[in-house]
Amino acid sequence: MAVTEPAPAVTPAERTCDAHRDAAGDAHRPGPRDAPRGEPRPTGDGTAHEGILRRQAQRESAARTYARSLPIVPVRARGITIEGADGRRYLDCLSGAGTLALGHNHPVVLEAIRKVLDSGAPLHVLDLATPVKDAFTTELFATLPAGLADDARVQFCGPAGTDAVEAALKLVRTATGRNGVLAFSGAYHGMTAGALDVSGGATDVRVARLPYPQDYRCPFGIGGERGAELAARWTETALDDPKSGVPAPAGMILEPVQGEGGVIPAPDSWLRRMRELTAARGIPLIADEVQTGVGRTGTFWAVEHSGVVPDVMVLSKAIGGSLPLAVVVYRSELDAWEPGAHAGTFRGNQLAMAAGAATLAYVRENGLAARAGTLGARLLGQLQGLAAAHPCIGDVRGRGLMIGVELVDPEAPGTDSVPPPDPVLATAVQRQCLDRGLIVELGGRHNAVVRLLPPLTLTDEQAAAVLDRFADALAAAERAHRARPSGPPR
Repeated sequence: MAVTEPAPAVTPAERTCDAHRDAAGDAHRPGPRDAPRGEPRPTGDGTAHEGILRRQAQRESAARTYARSLPIVPVRARGITIEGADGRRYLDCLSGAGTLALGHNHPVVLEAIRKVLDSGAPLHVLDLATPVKDAFTTELFATLPAGLADDARVQFCGPAGTDAVEAALKLVRTATGRNGVLAFSGAYHGMTAGALDVSGGATDVRVARLPYPQDYRCPFGIGGERGAELAARWTETALDDPKSGVPAPAGMILEPVQGEGGVIPAPDSWLRRMRELTAARGIPLIADEVQTGVGRTGTFWAVEHSGVVPDVMVLSKAIGGSLPLAVVVYRSELDAWEPGAHAGTFRGNQLAMAAGAATLAYVRENGLAARAGTLGARLLGQLQGLAAAHPCIGDVRGRGLMIGVELVDPEAPGTDSVPPPDPVLATAVQRQCLDRGLIVELGGRHNAVVRLLPPLTLTDEQAAAVLDRFADALAAAERAHRARPSGPPR
């Protein structure tokens, strides 16, 4: 059953918008002078919008990312809908890179934040115990996989997932007395030094890099169960061969679904094999659930698809209910830290803990993980149907409401009968989506995977609107792509 949100209060500015917009954002059928179907119509101040974007480009660093491909200025948001300073409305399928499990400004989140603000509770408490933290920890432990919650410890970290990854790496090194780490090709674990070391794009490699199985671009050119088995065998050989060059590691870190790597779900059998290999050799297994957690993939935690219980879980994004929060949860036997071994000034974000507890409880009590699995499977099927009419869609994959569409050049020579990725087309599709009021992100090895991360509160009507806008954008981008002049640029 779809879970819908209470309708937001209508502001004077919103009354100027079409009264017939539905929950999907804009179901109005246009007349001769209207914008194309699905494209929100301006009601705001375009001059202010352009000025803010111009000043951002002048003042902010060259490291900014989302602002380059999404030139919008959000001023209001509720659920899946964002309204920009120029009055245009968008369906947000980026969701703060997976942070907004309940979408923007969900009532239970706002209520939890207001309750803390109205109570007079301190907003900054370092790592002191508070009723708010106690309630959050209790709710978090209630959601953890069986076999971990009963014997777990939690470390509150700096408020970003990358710091929690650093803490997890430090933890297993301290507990085992070893230094090496096993990580996987295509991984993304954050932007700090240690997190980058175990990510797929590392340049100064200080970890053992292992193959991550995938069907479409299998590193062994096979795919399927056989490809996953070869990847597992490679890992086993690296661990047991005294001449492999891989010393006994402090831990293994993996994503149950690689997000930035191109939305690649780990096969359940392979994940179970990684658990068996690490457990038999006394290697702590670290599951990075920063993006996959809190119902995103169809179970509360993505490792639950395979029945695997890791030794360490890295959690952030959605656990803060849209506010910054990151933790590491691990087996008590690993708790070998000295006091202050991993500290941080902003470990005690009371507002995030309140918002996070409310989010965790709402997802759990309303069955949103199962809903994400059902709706995600339907969207995958519909996108795969779309692929039949569009050869530029090389692969559609994902789990729950974590979906990727890899775009390729079907006319160019590839390897293993798989055409090469087409990042130019992917960028064009993203731009066409934005023109139609749909926010999507790109990822994958070559930035050719269109990623969909809608909120778990997505309704059937909203899902249909997302698919409709994406299909329109894909067709428009394809037409423009085919019309490009061939040959080298002049």
